[in-house]
Amino acid sequence: MDSIRGTDLKFIENIFESTLWSTRFFVLLAVIFSMLGGIALFIVASADVWNVVVEVFNVYVNHLHPENFHEEIVGGLIGAIDLYLMAIVLFIFGFGLYELFISEIDVAKNSAASKILEIHSLDELKDKLAKVIVMVLVVSFFQRVLHTEYNGAVEMLYFAGSILGLSVALYFLHKESGDH
Repeated sequence: MDSIRGTDLKFIENIFESTLWSTRFFVLLAVIFSMLGGIALFIVASADVWNVVVEVFNVYVNHLHPENFHEEIVGGLIGAIDLYLMAIVLFIFGFGLYELFISEIDVAKNSAASKILEIHSLDELKDKLAKVIVMVLVVSFFQRVLHTEYNGAVEMLYFAGSILGLSVALYFLHKESGDH
């Protein structure tokens, strides 16, 4: 009688554990929507670059040179770079979640391509995401700087200090990863 009861408990335990283990597939929602979000950002950023190219073409064909033209062009391109970097964040996040919770990506493992999307731990995923997010912040900072007016020496000093701060942060970010 006790062996039957032990067998029943083991059966229930196996069912519960396999159900619990199967819930990891809900991570696929985050993976799928991260990929879709990344693709959407790539499309939007590419459309932005296309619009900049068309605008430059129209300006030079029509022999016009609007005021602040260079700042607008550079700002548009930096904005597109910002979107591309955010798309990369979503891709790294999606690939990392898939490899951590579902399975290694065999096609990527057998490929001679870059290993940037290989993720072996949650800490490694966080480190890769943090580096790209810092780059997004740096690009966003420079996009905002383009449209800032400086009315005095103190503002220029703040600008120089902020660039120095970003440079030091990037130095330590690369020093930590051994990329210096």
